[in-house]
Amino acid sequence: MRRSHRRSGQGARDRAAGRRLRHGDLARGQCGDPGGPRIAILAEYDALPGVGHGCGHNVIGAAATGAFLGLLDVVAGTGGAVVLLGTPAEENGSGKEILARAGAFAGIDAAIMLHPATHDSANFAALGLRSVEAAYHGVPAHASHQPEAGRNALDAVVAAYQGIAALRQHMPRADRVHGVITDGGQVANVVPALASLRLLIRSPEVGSLLALSERVQRVLEGAAMITETRLDAVWDRIQPCLPVRNNDVLTGRFSAHMTGRGRTFGTDRGAARGSTDMGNISLRIPSIHPTVAIAPPEIALHTAAFAEYAGSEPGDRAVVDGAIALALTALDFLTDAELRERSRAEFEAAGGVVDVPALLTPPADGRRDRKGSE
Repeated sequence: MRRSHRRSGQGARDRAAGRRLRHGDLARGQCGDPGGPRIAILAEYDALPGVGHGCGHNVIGAAATGAFLGLLDVVAGTGGAVVLLGTPAEENGSGKEILARAGAFAGIDAAIMLHPATHDSANFAALGLRSVEAAYHGVPAHASHQPEAGRNALDAVVAAYQGIAALRQHMPRADRVHGVITDGGQVANVVPALASLRLLIRSPEVGSLLALSERVQRVLEGAAMITETRLDAVWDRIQPCLPVRNNDVLTGRFSAHMTGRGRTFGTDRGAARGSTDMGNISLRIPSIHPTVAIAPPEIALHTAAFAEYAGSEPGDRAVVDGAIALALTALDFLTDAELRERSRAEFEAAGGVVDVPALLTPPADGRRDRKGSE
């Protein structure tokens, strides 16, 4: 580990603790002195239905576990503690936000993890993400015999979808809105009394994500007004993901250790495309989410082809390189008070701790049907 520390009885106890990841305490292990500084290494381990590890979370989980095991013999000499925290349901679940609200990150001073990709990068540019499920309630009627008696919920969904399509022309280039119609009625000779769609809204900044959400809500409400239907909009049934606030002080150490493994790490954040619940944690404590190349640039994430690379020799090499770099970064954090101070100062300068639950409220009018009462 490039450092030597005297092995002690505490070290033996830490190794034993590292082997006991308690089911009742989530997937969590801790070693070292919890009274000192504490850093968490996060292990995502979920997969994609029908695709498997098309996002490479097997690499994330193995690298994080390897880093934790590599620290067991030395952490006793640091005066601090390292936590291995399993974080499930990153895919379509925002598991880290759920864990954070349950207190899983209480007392943790920093969080680090990596993610496999098609390039090595110290920074991960992520879009904030939230969802809305919009159901329109109309009035059923015979579609031929007495259509004037009905109010068509499918027309409302179509109007909303077209309204979103028109909105795209006037959104900032990095913003995204995409979705599907989840219910369009049952039979063609009955005016649909219920129809629905689900939208995902993405933006690279917290403020722009909230502003875009308001615009989407107005489109949904407008569709209800012009079709004389009732809107029931449910925002954030799954907790949103917020943009990642990268901590450059910590990514600098991680990059240096990866360079020592023969990799070339840049700091260009690039264009934000995907989303991750690590963004929610990065607004609570200093965090990093670098990417490690396991596949060529033409291979897309969330595909069977990427899953093959996640189980290949390049994937295995990323596990080893990543485990070593994560362990050394954690060790730097625990042993270098100046590093901790600089990473915290950067975090505070970027806005400090954000009250994420208070931030993630539905847009104005999001719980109000426009046809009925407030």
